[in-house]
Amino acid sequence: MHILICNDDGYLAQGINALAAALQQHAEVSVVAPDRNRSAASNSLTLDMPLRATLCDNGFVRVDGTPTDCVHLAVTGFLAQEPDMVFAGINHGANLGDDVLYSGTVAAATEGRFLGLPAVAISLAGSDPKHFDTAAQVAVVLLKKIQAHPLPDDTLLNVNVPDLPYDQLKGFQSTRLGQRHKAESVIRSSDPRGAIIYWVGPPGSEQDAGPGTDFDAVRNGYVSVTPLQLDLTRFDRLEGLREWLTIEV
Repeated sequence: MHILICNDDGYLAQGINALAAALQQHAEVSVVAPDRNRSAASNSLTLDMPLRATLCDNGFVRVDGTPTDCVHLAVTGFLAQEPDMVFAGINHGANLGDDVLYSGTVAAATEGRFLGLPAVAISLAGSDPKHFDTAAQVAVVLLKKIQAHPLPDDTLLNVNVPDLPYDQLKGFQSTRLGQRHKAESVIRSSDPRGAIIYWVGPPGSEQDAGPGTDFDAVRNGYVSVTPLQLDLTRFDRLEGLREWLTIEV
């Protein structure tokens, strides 16, 4: 088993180091990650300039691109041996509900799944998370489950771990994505020369966050495991759309 590890917090992040240390006890591991923090890069792919990959002293490879760039590069020819699966993380902070649309961590796993590999995105909840060892142990558990019972080809896992010691976790829950209220307003400011600038505001608060959601599981001390799919088609709306398209206006 050869596992590719990536993240969006950068190759120096505590989370990716904890994940690599845990998984290399159970498989061959290659780490290819951004050279700096690329949080919220989503599924962006660099097409207008070359990518530079540098081997670091610890064996990690840093890339001057996005998480998606890193996985794409690694899987499509950079690595001498193609990986068997992708783990993305451990993200510094949760990726719950709508966060998956922006998350570079989830995007790295999505790219792995898109390229035909089983993939897991794993995040540690909290604004300043501490228990990366807990999330690393969760990753090992999931690795063993996937090895014993492979995931369907159209599925990747989005995993969120409460920031607790491992023995204080209440267990694992299969969850759906919750939903946030719309984001807070942009923050208007000015640069040192007086030009107007804008900061993106904080994400919205929880809206759809009841039982069965990823928000609820993490809040109550459970590891949230949400199956995601790459095909965004709303199949249950196809027939209604066909009828709608025939309406004369």
